[in-house]
Amino acid sequence: MSDDALRSLARAAGLYVEWSDSNGRPLEVKPDTLRAVLKALGYAADSTIDILESQKRLDRALRTVPPLIAAVESEAIRVGHAKQARLRTQEGAWQDLPLEPLQVGGSCVRAPQSIGYHELELDGAVHILAVAPPRCFGTKEVMPGRKLAGLSVQIYSLRGGHSSGFGDYAALAAFAAETGAAGIDAVSVSPTHARFAANPENVSPYAPSTRFFLDPLYADIALTGCKPVADDDRSDLIDWPEAHRRKYAQLRAAYEQFSQAGSDRRAFLEFCQSGGQRLLDHAVFEALNAHFHEEGKRSQRDWPSAFRDPRSSEVLAFAEAGKKEVGYHLYLQWLTAKSAAAAQAQARQHMAIGVIADMAVGVDRTGSQAWSAPHELMGSLSIGAPPDTFNLAGQDWGLTTFAPTALRATGYEGFIATLRAGMQYAGGVRVDHAMGLRRLWVLPAGASPADGVYISYPANDLLRLIALESWLHRAIVIGEDLGTVPQGFHAQLSTAGVLGMRVLWFEREKDGRFISPERWDSQATALTTTHDLPTVAGWWEGRDVEWAEKLRRKTRLGSVSAEKRERQKDRTLLWSALKDSGCARGGEPAPGDPASVVDGAISYIAKSVSALAMASVEDILLLPEQPNMPGTIDEHPNWRRRLPADISWEDAGLRTRLAKLTARRRR
Repeated sequence: MSDDALRSLARAAGLYVEWSDSNGRPLEVKPDTLRAVLKALGYAADSTIDILESQKRLDRALRTVPPLIAAVESEAIRVGHAKQARLRTQEGAWQDLPLEPLQVGGSCVRAPQSIGYHELELDGAVHILAVAPPRCFGTKEVMPGRKLAGLSVQIYSLRGGHSSGFGDYAALAAFAAETGAAGIDAVSVSPTHARFAANPENVSPYAPSTRFFLDPLYADIALTGCKPVADDDRSDLIDWPEAHRRKYAQLRAAYEQFSQAGSDRRAFLEFCQSGGQRLLDHAVFEALNAHFHEEGKRSQRDWPSAFRDPRSSEVLAFAEAGKKEVGYHLYLQWLTAKSAAAAQAQARQHMAIGVIADMAVGVDRTGSQAWSAPHELMGSLSIGAPPDTFNLAGQDWGLTTFAPTALRATGYEGFIATLRAGMQYAGGVRVDHAMGLRRLWVLPAGASPADGVYISYPANDLLRLIALESWLHRAIVIGEDLGTVPQGFHAQLSTAGVLGMRVLWFEREKDGRFISPERWDSQATALTTTHDLPTVAGWWEGRDVEWAEKLRRKTRLGSVSAEKRERQKDRTLLWSALKDSGCARGGEPAPGDPASVVDGAISYIAKSVSALAMASVEDILLLPEQPNMPGTIDEHPNWRRRLPADISWEDAGLRTRLAKLTARRRR
């Protein structure tokens, strides 16, 4: 078997046979890795005959007009050798389209000038023609003439909602009203995708069961008519198993009341009908997962084989026999959707944008989405990141996501559903690990992160669909473009109207000096930090270095002492930048005195030319601890920290920092 033939097939399937690491060193992927990944994608490559047959299948697929064609207004669309083309207008009538011959053979038709999803009939076969605007809905459409200001916050960290021990959509609505009145335009939250109702130990918002639906933990019980509980737990850390138990007991009681005398039954039935098969599948999965958990089966991999197929007779019989339990999980989604909608409605009364939701890069391989729609996903492959300067071992996130070939074959149905789920109850969406729109690092089952390969994605199509959905929902789009970014990707996002992310810690010159605010990217979001990075106070105090020392983690510079020396140099560089930009005065504060540094950092991003400036609520509150420490599970209290119980929005320092963020955005 020829390795050249294997590499040729891999390239045709979108794999990067050759690539360069974070140091620019050229590398070539091992043949065994290529074979394993190709096999997982459905292209056997164990023999010469396998490779030839897989290549033929790929060639046939590429010659076939796909179920969905993404285009921009008036674009020429290749339609192969079609002899007749018709388009269904917005009014429902069919009109003939002229076929224009192409020099390379075949013909093309012109996309209409109206954006939206149209039906294109080619020789009797109907395709979807998604006509997108050239750019996403943006901040200029939201608020012409000025730049915007936002805050990032973890919903669970908020206090004062209707859940005991953690924040919920009621708390988010109150937070948005309070900060919106102070001039904040948007509040960005981490993913609220559905996790596992039967798995209280699954707390990461970035490892959801599905991205199509929401996490009932955040539902506002007050919307059921039941008396809500008071959030009187003053603990600094969330006990998720106990909080989970309490909340689901409330949700169960609310469902029992609704089952007996629900006044909104018609609205509930309309919601279920609108959610269609995907919603029903999710509810059945949750019911099955709870059922098998009681038998000690912790994952769908442990279920009897007949129950791993959502269309099996055994699953259908289970759903029929357990109608009430399936109805319970449908009800949870309805209530949570109502809660998310109410929070956004409240936010929009006080803010230009309101809530910015987050779209995780993947889903748990044992979750609802992987169970109900495995044909859309990558099978046994997981996604992660190759070794780089900051993580020498690389990363295996243990997640799966859409397979590029499946996206094309299914008409992007799952991707569009994910976008709609994110934008439906928000004024914007953040695309986690946005580089995945162009390429992702995938790992065969059992392989180390170093033995992976990049796989390419149809970025043009995906960005066009994002732009179309953003206009249909009037939602801005932010792309998390941090880390090792493919060449030209920043420009590609900017052209599509997706705001990049520029974080204070990384906006540096080659000599280490911080880039002045007027030279930041105007088509981006300027941030003090992210949930995965130190807060400004924590960075100034060196809390991240202390954690590295406490956990005995390998550091970027090889030792804690070297990190401490480097941090002292960086403190001086940051303070000089803050002073030079007019955002700070006086001598450099001591490491234990971060208040004036935080004030200066907030002013610094607010002074930037970026379209949106966003500070973390931890920075507004001078908190030293970050929400999440990548690479840890139990060693650090990830996704558990609550904001202080004694916050007063009348606090002078807090109001001053909010004013520093908002005032410059209105000039």
